[in-house]
Amino acid sequence: MQGLPARRCLGSVLGAILILAAASPAHAGKASIAIGSKKFTESYVLAEIAKIALQRAGFAVLHREGMGGTVILWQALLQGAISSYPEYTGTISEEILKAPVATNEDAMRAALEQRGIGMTASLGFSDSYTLVMRRSQAKALGIRSISDLKRHPELRAGPTPEFLGRQDGWAPLVQRYGLSFSSVNAVEHGLGYAALANGKIDVKDCYTTDAKIAALDLVALSDDLNFFPQYKAVFLYRLDAPATAVAVLKSLEGKISEGKMIALNREAEEKKSYAAAASSFFQPAEAATTSSRMQRWIALLAPIPRLALQHITLVVASLAAAILVSIPLGIVASKPGLASEAILGSMGIIQTIPSLALLAFMIPLFGIGQAPAIAALFLYSLLPIVRGTATGLAGVPFSMQEAAEALGLNRFTWLWRVALPMASPSILSGIKTSAVINVGTATLAGLIGGGGFGEPIQSGLQLNDTATILQGAIPAAVLALLVQAAFAGVDRLATPKGLRLKPGSRLRNR
Repeated sequence: MQGLPARRCLGSVLGAILILAAASPAHAGKASIAIGSKKFTESYVLAEIAKIALQRAGFAVLHREGMGGTVILWQALLQGAISSYPEYTGTISEEILKAPVATNEDAMRAALEQRGIGMTASLGFSDSYTLVMRRSQAKALGIRSISDLKRHPELRAGPTPEFLGRQDGWAPLVQRYGLSFSSVNAVEHGLGYAALANGKIDVKDCYTTDAKIAALDLVALSDDLNFFPQYKAVFLYRLDAPATAVAVLKSLEGKISEGKMIALNREAEEKKSYAAAASSFFQPAEAATTSSRMQRWIALLAPIPRLALQHITLVVASLAAAILVSIPLGIVASKPGLASEAILGSMGIIQTIPSLALLAFMIPLFGIGQAPAIAALFLYSLLPIVRGTATGLAGVPFSMQEAAEALGLNRFTWLWRVALPMASPSILSGIKTSAVINVGTATLAGLIGGGGFGEPIQSGLQLNDTATILQGAIPAAVLALLVQAAFAGVDRLATPKGLRLKPGSRLRNR
């Protein structure tokens, strides 16, 4: 009967995992619509403006914050994971339609409609790319335009990762202007500003409506060869979206001037809140009011239950699937041979794939949201559990198997009643390792609309707001500690009594 505690504990763990994985928030009685945004302040603010406008029209709105770059948002829109997101005409022609000559908005709209996507008219401003430098350095070197950079190959550049790969991005820009730099290292958008301000880099790309240009006393270099196309802000939306929702998005056309957008971006970064900036667009009189410290804490704490449920769902769903797959594989791998080498080797290869790359591989298969994140976390969970199972079973004394055979136990009974209970400490150790790793890795799900504690971490990086970063980082760390504590209790209950060490006891050498 030694295997009974292990079986009961495993059943309880799997049951809890499946219940949590099935849980999801619902909005009863309201039509629901999802809005996406990219990983920079202006995109967050525009999405929040759309969210408020849609909520006023009676929709239950989910804002999938900071879902990465153009490719991810566009795929999410095509697949229906989101119904709309803010975009720019230059990006649509260069990156989405891959037709730089299609600068006419009517031509763009016709091409998008063939793919089931609609486009609003301009929201009222254009937000082009440009390169920025510290004003003091640019003045000292006499740099006013991008062409002036040719005279200073000693400068260090820190373009954003998306800008590096765009057709209207870094490589074509450098070729057009004939530029060279002493070093070129990709830096995430928000962190790039900190690197520029601290003198770690000298040049980076930015958006012309970015409030940080003035806040950090930067200078935007003139695009004297007219390399960049126009980037009029618009909303892309699915043609099958509710007509009322489309009408709401179109009601924002022409309502946001360039100066207004700069002010909204500045307000978002000063107040450390995209929602507050979006609210001031609708109620300008409230823009000057400063949220109290209590309101700030309420705003930070309110989303935590929702984020926790999303994060736990990611972890437990992937872990449940990994347990069901890994233990049988570990049983096979416990016997030396080609099968064991193939299983452990393939698991090891999966573990070496960078997490962001693995997430990207899952998007074409599972779309956007929690599904690709769960699939990636599942793959990362396999190796520790397979290895723990194989190691634990390999450590069962051969004399025990001989005794079982003498008693007439078949292979299944031997595994279920003897071998697996004896190997349970090693198996549970592997499961615990996978669970803790998953808690941390699941924060990357925020990049593809998977939710969880990665959302505020990404948002906080854009706002350079420690409190918002901690809104995700602290609960994630607490969750990791709770997982460790929970598995310590499970390990105590599941380990057969004969294999337990009493507190304070020591192994004796014989």
